[in-house]
Amino acid sequence: MSADSTATGAPPVKRARMDTDDDYDGVVFMLGKNTYAVKTRMHAENRKRLAAAMRAAGHSHGVIVLKGGETVMRHDTDHECLFRQESYFNWAFGVKEPDMYGAIDIESGHATLFIPRLPEEVAPWIGAIEAPSSFRKRYAVDDVKYTDEVTTFTQSKAADDGCEVHVLYGKNSDSGAFSDPAEFPGSPFKVNKQALFPIIADLRVFKTELELDLMRHVSHVSSAAHVDVMRLVKAGMGEYQLESLFQHYIYYHGGCRQPAYTCICACGPNAAVLHYGHAGAPNDRVLEAGDIALLDMGAEYHCYCSDITCSFPVSGTFTPDQRMIFTGVLKAVRAVEEAMKPGVEWPAMHRLATRVILEHLKQHGLVQGSVDDMVAANLGKIFLPCGLGHFIGLDTHDVGGYLEDNPPRIMEGPFGIQKLRTARTLHAGMCLTVEPGIYFVDKLLDMAEQDPELAVFLTPKLQTFRGFGGVRLEDVVTVTDAGIENYTLCPRTCDEIEAVMAGGQWPPEVDNAPWLFRKWNSPVPKVGSDKGEYDY
Repeated sequence: MSADSTATGAPPVKRARMDTDDDYDGVVFMLGKNTYAVKTRMHAENRKRLAAAMRAAGHSHGVIVLKGGETVMRHDTDHECLFRQESYFNWAFGVKEPDMYGAIDIESGHATLFIPRLPEEVAPWIGAIEAPSSFRKRYAVDDVKYTDEVTTFTQSKAADDGCEVHVLYGKNSDSGAFSDPAEFPGSPFKVNKQALFPIIADLRVFKTELELDLMRHVSHVSSAAHVDVMRLVKAGMGEYQLESLFQHYIYYHGGCRQPAYTCICACGPNAAVLHYGHAGAPNDRVLEAGDIALLDMGAEYHCYCSDITCSFPVSGTFTPDQRMIFTGVLKAVRAVEEAMKPGVEWPAMHRLATRVILEHLKQHGLVQGSVDDMVAANLGKIFLPCGLGHFIGLDTHDVGGYLEDNPPRIMEGPFGIQKLRTARTLHAGMCLTVEPGIYFVDKLLDMAEQDPELAVFLTPKLQTFRGFGGVRLEDVVTVTDAGIENYTLCPRTCDEIEAVMAGGQWPPEVDNAPWLFRKWNSPVPKVGSDKGEYDY
């Protein structure tokens, strides 16, 4: 849209491009002049926050040693997999290269980066071997040493009476896996594995303004890519082609070299498979005109993620049943996003979404009886077997959901609210996804029919939706002091979707869904442009 679009509710663009060579000073990551410039200050602020939090927790005299991600080869070959930095290390240092360590002096905040000592013989294959001074300038740290000096460096710190050495070790509540701590073979000093993890994980839950700017940008790129795919989809295409279109867009226009997670391009009955797209179901169905398409895809930039789901008719026009199910999900989105604000408990939002969905299904004759009784019987888990949403940041399912001092998981399983990835109270600075859905999963419908407490609510009309698939709408939002800001700028109402698929303008001249809290100021390329021009 043009720069004077403020009159129609779309503010002028805030450009992310760099215009002069001087603008590159203080930039830790970007792929070119038309891509987003991440400032070194963002990581310096995170290190400062971490040191302050450790001091506040009584660990004033010590050093933090973090281990970066390692080079990974494919099985037993010499094929080097595309590297992606370990998330905690990226949060603190913003380093794009593998096989490094970083240290932070808790009292002073002094940061030291440790780089591999590479032999000159590898230069013909990887380029010139950079000196430590080059890394010191690029990552704005106080000192740079080699990784073969980590143990000696740490031992000298530990020799200072009372100085603690803190390494990262803790359990990820989503994966069940433990973080990989820095180790110092043969060293005489002890390390503290307990103090750091809960502090740094909780800090990642609350984003700084610079982190929020980056989160906003990557969701705006992802939104534009979804719109581009939506315009191009047609019957006869393969699901994998929709994945390909998305990945091309985010990389060509946004500099996002890889998606944040495996793309889910689930069409027709596949839309009832929540994590479709895995190796055993690799987005390989051919689209049919009567299908609903559920596309769950998000970009990643500098390890910061987006996670957006759009659902729409392959034909470009909703059938009555598709419109009805879609509207029920959108009602849940609206109810949750209007209710979100600091002080609200996240499980209450899941329960709200479930109630809205059940009320909608009752209104349209798919279930019957008292909605209160349905809620008490946990009928909602049949149609919404996953959690409402999750923290998002440096990982799609971001950390901090169930730390030791947080509310515990609600054990009302095995589906529904028990799958919620956090039960925390909302506070400003948190980023989460809001992703209610209505799914018609044969296994769950069979389970409900065989359970007398649930079967009483089911109607014959429900059987006609077997094979329908499902609808999910997923937004990335941040909690603000007043409510939320929605970073997802995709068509969301049925009218918006049908208009865009028919070739209509996006973003719209007038936002007819202000209750989605979208802001039209995203620095992303114009949909369909090969020039990378910014036009949101």
